[in-house]
Amino acid sequence: MKKKVKLIKIDLNKCMGCRACEVACAAFHSNPKYSSVNPTRSRIQVYRNELKNVFVPVKASFYTPAECSGRHTYIVDEKAQSDYRDGMSVCSFCGAACPSRDLFKEPDSGLPLKCDMCEDDPPLEEPMCVKWCLVDALTYEEREEEVEDEVKLEELEIGLESLIDKYGKDKVIDAISRMSQKR
Repeated sequence: MKKKVKLIKIDLNKCMGCRACEVACAAFHSNPKYSSVNPTRSRIQVYRNELKNVFVPVKASFYTPAECSGRHTYIVDEKAQSDYRDGMSVCSFCGAACPSRDLFKEPDSGLPLKCDMCEDDPPLEEPMCVKWCLVDALTYEEREEEVEDEVKLEELEIGLESLIDKYGKDKVIDAISRMSQKR
């Protein structure tokens, strides 16, 4: 099956850390749209590698119910560094929302955020972060690729999994039953 794949490519050599992408994304995803700018609503975060003075934009990807299994000790300049690679936290490179950090989570509900490429009706030509990147560090690309059919979790299921991970299954079930009794 062919599927249209949308990509945001990142050129680290061009990113100067202005964070315009974060602001544009946060404004687009505010409710109502463009009513406020809360950076925690942004689906893209810019990290700075202080040792190399490089900025790394990372966009929100998937939700993982477990803490990262990729935490290792790295050797930087012949010294062992735990959870760091080239002076940056390993978590800084990851777009996953997970239980061990508050990044890429909705600030009000704690539900995981994922880049939706600024899907809108009518559709935008390109995501807001790409549109507002004045140095072209972010570029948008669409192409067709051959993909296998996969079962995707609905947003509701992903949200419920996140709440269960945070509060436990019993509390979520109790809350849902109380809410259904009120109606």
